[in-house]
Amino acid sequence: MDYQHILYDVADHVATITIDRPRVMNAFSARTCDELIHAFREAGYDKDVGAIVLTGAGDRAFCTGGDQSGHGEDGSYAGARGAVGMPVEEMHTAIRDAPKPVIAKVRGYAIGGGNVLATLCDLTLAAESAIFGQVGPKMGSVDPGFGTAYLARVVGEKKAREMWYLCRRYSAAEAKEMGLVNEVAPDDQLDALVDEWCAELVQRSPTAIALAKTSFNADSENIRGLSGMAFQAVALYYGTDESKEGVAALAEKRPPNFRKLV
Repeated sequence: MDYQHILYDVADHVATITIDRPRVMNAFSARTCDELIHAFREAGYDKDVGAIVLTGAGDRAFCTGGDQSGHGEDGSYAGARGAVGMPVEEMHTAIRDAPKPVIAKVRGYAIGGGNVLATLCDLTLAAESAIFGQVGPKMGSVDPGFGTAYLARVVGEKKAREMWYLCRRYSAAEAKEMGLVNEVAPDDQLDALVDEWCAELVQRSPTAIALAKTSFNADSENIRGLSGMAFQAVALYYGTDESKEGVAALAEKRPPNFRKLV
């Protein structure tokens, strides 16, 4: 595949997938999703790869979710596919189904769909400057699958509900305390920390790790079915005036007024 939105590199048995859209804080479009799906499958099939690292270009953001500049007038993402205009479910599945441990290397913002990606990765290592959080209810959007149900398994029901309902932001230290992050390093030491963890991972039995990952995933596999059904509902929601108000407010740089539409 001719990658335009991501970078793909393999070295020392580690595949590094970088969302290369720093101009939009590494937000993903439909094409970005397609490229990520392809890259995760490539890394998953490559027997020389023992670990996969997902990161974002630059220091400002790991990923800030869906690119709102591609939002169509009907609430969908123009020129895209999938229930909500982008193959988000397929992208999540690619991360979970890759038979290799996936590490999220987080610098800067991991917000919205970016926070979901960091949650889905097997391991998450963050710089001290990293910031995590959800924004859906502020934007007229929601991730009703792994972004909610699986997040609750990772950080607990109460914290997950707090994150989604209040849309607050959390430091790397707070994210580690709640179990969303495995380890935090000073910004200039994050690369070395990720390299250290990857060096350990590639020494482990790849078959044993693949079986362990499959076993871990099996316990939450029901969320995949929930996600498929719920994203159909989200697609309908995106067509409502309430959801469109969130997009309009962002474009006009004002607080949304959802209550007038209830």
